[in-house]
Amino acid sequence: MRVLLVEDDALLGDGLRAGLRQLGFQVDWVRDGLAAERELRAEPYAAAVLDLGLPGKDGLEVLAGLRAGGLTLPVLVLTARDAIPDRIRGLDLGADDYVAKPIDLHELGARLRALVRRAHGQTQERLSAQGVLLDPAARSVSRDGAPVMLSTREFDLLQLLMLQPGRVLSREQLEQQLYAWGQEVESNAIEVHVHHLRKKLGAELIQTMRGVGYVLMKDVPSGAPR
Repeated sequence: MRVLLVEDDALLGDGLRAGLRQLGFQVDWVRDGLAAERELRAEPYAAAVLDLGLPGKDGLEVLAGLRAGGLTLPVLVLTARDAIPDRIRGLDLGADDYVAKPIDLHELGARLRALVRRAHGQTQERLSAQGVLLDPAARSVSRDGAPVMLSTREFDLLQLLMLQPGRVLSREQLEQQLYAWGQEVESNAIEVHVHHLRKKLGAELIQTMRGVGYVLMKDVPSGAPR
């Protein structure tokens, strides 16, 4: 899933971007509040990690403006460990969660996964459909109890679809969530990944809506082989 990291400290920002990528996130990084506003309004991020002490525009101002403008994406605020008033104000202005500095990377990743899961109405940590079980934390997939090896892109695509079962997602929407800035996208990349997922997990799991996009079926379609 693609997230925006907003952090002006070069050392911390570089470390967080690298660490979150290792945890499976696609990360874009900006260093000031004005850039954060611009990118969050322009791109469909799954979540944002927002520092409060930013140049250009304070993080709390950015947060208030986003919520006033109707943007509902999950926002996780970074705060100093002793900055309790900032945490309270951030939550009151629409932040969904916070992590105190110094940051534990695995806690940050777990909180981001939980925020994105709840934003899509998913209450369970593991996602399931038609005998396929996906564990976001372990980045593992099984079918009918047997492990299935997926590439990074295949896993990310499956997770996106499983977070939104029954919803048709266009190729453009999927590309926007699978690829961060500067990553080259082949014109048929999504089609290739879907083809591989069907071979590994069953042809009935992901349906093509011709001219529209792809949808993950929670249940086996009527008449489909089991």
